[in-house]
Amino acid sequence: MERPDLLRRACAEGLAAFALVFAGCGAIVTDATRDGALGTTGVAVVFGLVVMAMIYATGHLSGAHINPAVTIAFTLTRHFPVGDALAYVVAQLTGAAAGALLLLAAWSDAPAALGATVPSIGVGTALMYETVLTALLMFVIVAVATDTRAVGAGAAIAIGGTVALDALFGGPLTGASMNPARSFGPALAAGEWRDFWVFVLGPIAGAALGAGAYQLIRTPQAI
Repeated sequence: MERPDLLRRACAEGLAAFALVFAGCGAIVTDATRDGALGTTGVAVVFGLVVMAMIYATGHLSGAHINPAVTIAFTLTRHFPVGDALAYVVAQLTGAAAGALLLLAAWSDAPAALGATVPSIGVGTALMYETVLTALLMFVIVAVATDTRAVGAGAAIAIGGTVALDALFGGPLTGASMNPARSFGPALAAGEWRDFWVFVLGPIAGAALGAGAYQLIRTPQAI
């Protein structure tokens, strides 16, 4: 069966990014407006579940990057064509913005800044956390997405689980973005750009490190 053309694949990426922001950031809004009904654990689970669901739904169409940092890292490690990367990143940012703007339409007072990621720790420490959190995530993604020895059917569970894990211990500190698009959408809708660069530089650097780390330790497949 032929791969869907670039426009269709980019649309799948946009829809997945929309779902990530609407559900994940929507969980943050729910928690803020319902006296902590979900808590840190609940919000982390929502982010993990929506990533898992979108991988199952769009992985066979676009690869389910859902994240500009992931797309860039795959491109740097030659697992993704440079010509497609720009379309994916634009689609991811557009989908994330649409998800956040829909939340703004529902919540005009923008509670919790619609889930915008603003560090509660020093900027340097936040940058370190975002870099390491994303490196861990990308390490898992590369392992299950590019190594045929990994259990393919469990890829979505592994990746979604890593997102939830990172969010559990990193969420209260930086928002555990790991994804420039996830941070871009709420920042645009809520007008909250404080230290936004952390959530661009950290995830991109971390994804590159995570991908490079797996490339370094992987062994050749047995013939």
